[in-house]
Amino acid sequence: MTTPPVINDPVIVAEVTAVFEAYERALVDNDIDTMNVLFWDAPETVRYGIAEIQHGGEEIRAWRESCVPVPASRRRHRTVVTTFGRDYATVSTMFTSDATPLVGRQMQSWARLGAHDAPFGGWIVVAAHVSLIDAPDVPDVQAAYGKCG
Repeated sequence: MTTPPVINDPVIVAEVTAVFEAYERALVDNDIDTMNVLFWDAPETVRYGIAEIQHGGEEIRAWRESCVPVPASRRRHRTVVTTFGRDYATVSTMFTSDATPLVGRQMQSWARLGAHDAPFGGWIVVAAHVSLIDAPDVPDVQAAYGKCG
């Protein structure tokens, strides 16, 4: 009988949270090199963006070179890190900025495909989805940003 993976081991949650924070810093700073390191460079990597689609690390890197950076006013809300065992996690977050009244949603699947002593502990994004919607009736968002839409 197989032992089920430990869900949300505090050590692994802390690792993934730190790597996600590094990705978010790179995103706001438009640090393309770091963002590229944090995405799996493989044809199986998928990123569905707000107005674009990339399949494979090559398409993602090419898109990053030409895309407009995210607003410096980007603020995250309701970030949820969930880990499954020691080598797989999902990170979901909502975000707002002064650039739009819309609310962003971002989901990433993270996997530890590198060695523990590799950059970022071997954690990389293997799939991502970003979208914008009218602000829902979510108290945390309304308190932080005001009711939109």
